[in-house]
Amino acid sequence: MPSDLRNIGIVAHIDAGKTTVSERILFYSGVERRMGEVHEGSTVMDWMEEERRRGITITAAAASVPWRGKTINLVDTPGHVDFTVEVERCMRVLEGAVLVLNGVAGVQAQSETVWRQMCRHRVASLAFVNQLDRPGGDYLGAVESLRERLEAPAIAVQYPIGEGKEFRGVVDLVRMRALHFSADTLGKDPEVIAVPPEVEEEALVLRSELIETLAEGDEAVLAAFLDETEPDEADLVRALRARVLERSLVPVLAGAALRNVGVQPLLDAIVDYLPAPEEVQIPHGFDPASGEEVTPETGERAPVVAFAYKFQADRNEDLLFTRILAGTVRPGQKLFNPRVKRMERIARVLRMHADSRHPLEEAGPGEIVALTGAKFTVTGDTLCEHDHALVLEPLVFPEPVITRVVEPGSTADRDKLHAALERLSFEDPTFHVREDAETGQWLIAGMGELHLEVLEHRLREDFGLEVHVGTPRVAYREAPRRVSRGSGRVDRMVGGERVFGALDVEVVPIHGGDEEETGGAVLVEFAPDCLVPDGLREAVRECLSLEAQVGPRFGFQMGGLRVVVHGGESHPGRDAELGFNQAASMALREALAGADVALLEPVMSFQIEAPPEFMSGILGDLQARRAEVQDLQADEGARRVRGVVPLYRMFGYASVLRSLSQGRAGFSLTPSGFREVPESELAERGLVWS
Repeated sequence: MPSDLRNIGIVAHIDAGKTTVSERILFYSGVERRMGEVHEGSTVMDWMEEERRRGITITAAAASVPWRGKTINLVDTPGHVDFTVEVERCMRVLEGAVLVLNGVAGVQAQSETVWRQMCRHRVASLAFVNQLDRPGGDYLGAVESLRERLEAPAIAVQYPIGEGKEFRGVVDLVRMRALHFSADTLGKDPEVIAVPPEVEEEALVLRSELIETLAEGDEAVLAAFLDETEPDEADLVRALRARVLERSLVPVLAGAALRNVGVQPLLDAIVDYLPAPEEVQIPHGFDPASGEEVTPETGERAPVVAFAYKFQADRNEDLLFTRILAGTVRPGQKLFNPRVKRMERIARVLRMHADSRHPLEEAGPGEIVALTGAKFTVTGDTLCEHDHALVLEPLVFPEPVITRVVEPGSTADRDKLHAALERLSFEDPTFHVREDAETGQWLIAGMGELHLEVLEHRLREDFGLEVHVGTPRVAYREAPRRVSRGSGRVDRMVGGERVFGALDVEVVPIHGGDEEETGGAVLVEFAPDCLVPDGLREAVRECLSLEAQVGPRFGFQMGGLRVVVHGGESHPGRDAELGFNQAASMALREALAGADVALLEPVMSFQIEAPPEFMSGILGDLQARRAEVQDLQADEGARRVRGVVPLYRMFGYASVLRSLSQGRAGFSLTPSGFREVPESELAERGLVWS
């Protein structure tokens, strides 16, 4: 039943202990008989060889665990910024999430990114302050960082017992009891004990704050608060659950997953406070024919509506990770994909446990499953029934910021490399592939150096290809500075037939806020006065998008522009797709010739944390890299600097920072849009007019 389901994601900044939390959940729920360890390379959720070798999560992995009569569909997501798209597409199919925080650092750069993703997709959340066994662990400091840096409505529902290596338990502020986790039993069956005197006063203060906050929205809790009596435990749980579901509170729990402390109460909180699928409104769709908004029916017997949030290429069979929103999906069933207007036959319905597969006879509303047999469906597509067609809002992905050249080890492998690259780009929407028409080399583009390194490893390991990869290069964009127009007309004989096409285009710059350019977007629109026949418009749109792949100035991909198709002519009987495509290419080239094209580069938001004695050297280096420092904070024993910097100047920065700080500083980079490259810097970068 949907009410017995919880679809939740585990999200965090890198190295906050997210995968360790997931591994402990598998162990304590009884799904796994041993604890997987990141440092040993024995994790279940990080199943890829590259994940275990690097000790990081690269791809989101799903598993199902039982707890207190409920089924928790758990999705462990990557914490590294290069793979943030994995988090983005998972958020689309989850009702709840657990934000794992480093107990020493509190909120970090990627914590902010995933929080924005949770807010964008309206995902209810809990926070779990992990690693409180480390020196400097500060539970209340982490709660405060949630409030200050994320502006999250964080509320403490636990309080740690002990500090550092002495941390062995938590106080449950809702039930006002303490839980002790014995190292001798690996934290199994936590012992309920009286609240220790040394933390009782602080726990009572925090409990009073919790009750007062819950009294604002619950009459039973308010009555007990006004009568100065202890509210009923069930009333507190109900009131807290209601506030979590409306996203007006984020309960904050405490623990140390590596030391087996606090995981079972986290599972209890997932069941008690996070929503079931039926408690979240099903998203609206659109009729593919009319474009009108459609509200899908709900229930097991309703027409099927399923959203494909991830495609995974596999040696044996491709997997389409899907969230079923309505209806029931069975093996052998045929479903309609409105985007490509094709029917898909579902071969198998699988429950995934990391890389293990368990066939199902059927899957109903709320389930997250993997489907096999789909030939045309990709990430972001909707599957439905042909007679009840609708399209859910597709996913939007960021544009790549870094490129590399890749070549096969031998010319005999060229076709194999082409097929492998196409397959990987089909799987990963942020991995782009383009063949250089002049050199014949393949240009691959991704979200960062690590992203491309992992895909290079997959080419070798998964596809058995030996490849040569060039050094990283910035994924520049070309964009118009001003509005310009162009015209194209074709009226000629081709292959013994007369073809015709005529149209005008207007190129309009798209400017982002804060002097940042959108960089990636090329939008094609048809004005009301456009005479291009309806049946040829999709071909014209595709032609203009392809034409924009090569800019007029340096040959980089165009971005940050809107192409509006105007006017033109139409002669039934002579109109031809070839004619209008050629006219579109001519018109766009003419428009761009007068558009005063600028070069855009990706800029990155950075955050660097280092001991105070190293910060002056780091700031001097940032100034030399032409970084814009926006904030400098002083915490106890550390300094934190934030700002933006051109990606061009940050290649190899990890090694430089290690040298400047004797290996004691950490940093993160997050894509932050595109900006124009000053004309004075073009020669320095080896870029000249062409």
